[in-house]
Amino acid sequence: MRVTIIGTSGQLASELRRRRCAPGLTLLDVEKVDVTDVGALRALLERHRPELILNASAYTAVDRAESEPERAFAVNESGPRHLADWCAQHGAALIHVSTDYVFDGSKPSSYVEQDQPAPLSVYGASKLAGEDAIRRALPRHVILRTSWVFSAHGQNFVKTMLRLARERDELRVIADQHGRPTAAADLADAMLRVAERVQTGSARFGTFHFAGTGSTSWHGFAEAIVAEQAAFTERRPRVTAIGTTDYPLPAKRPANSVLDTAEFARAFAHNPRSWREGLREVVQELLAT
Repeated sequence: MRVTIIGTSGQLASELRRRRCAPGLTLLDVEKVDVTDVGALRALLERHRPELILNASAYTAVDRAESEPERAFAVNESGPRHLADWCAQHGAALIHVSTDYVFDGSKPSSYVEQDQPAPLSVYGASKLAGEDAIRRALPRHVILRTSWVFSAHGQNFVKTMLRLARERDELRVIADQHGRPTAAADLADAMLRVAERVQTGSARFGTFHFAGTGSTSWHGFAEAIVAEQAAFTERRPRVTAIGTTDYPLPAKRPANSVLDTAEFARAFAHNPRSWREGLREVVQELLAT
């Protein structure tokens, strides 16, 4: 089955690029294309004629989206809509990644796929709009909602904490927002698991949650990062818990965005790893030089 990956420079695209071989799948070259340029996008897809598209492109600047709503919606809503329209016209399937930030965080327990979205930010609203556009256009889709993605590539919380741990003796980190960190490598593996099921005709289409096993706060995440890096740097800065109100940002975040991943595990017989395992690998990749 011919598979085209859309996206080049992000964390997920980088991990997908590392996994160029999978049983029964031909992963075509990752190409740079503006998903908001429908002409260029369709021209690329007409060249490759994929039977499946993995969409690893997204506008992920959560705070900047508050001042750039048009750009956020262009990438996160119009881009997926163009992909879904092409797939519907050519009998292809689409795997798309969305976010825990489609929820408002008011639920006291983990979010399941049937919970009602209510995004607090422009970013969350644009990602939800992308989900809805795909659902309207294309029955043969899998939307994977994920959370707190990190890797050795690009900009992310892990790399920021590693930099600050070198520079400071104290890190002040928010402790009243909770979620499930997810290694981009694990998300890429999950997408390929879905792709294999699409290839064999055994995929369940729809919306699913996928994230690393175990929930934590940003503060707990930072403590784990500091602990992992200490073996390489011998530095142990203090990690101090603060509240959301102590560190105001342009975009509101959900207090609880913990995703329940049981449905994905049942549908695709694929369980996520502990986020701590993924963190250990990423820190080692970045610091073991």
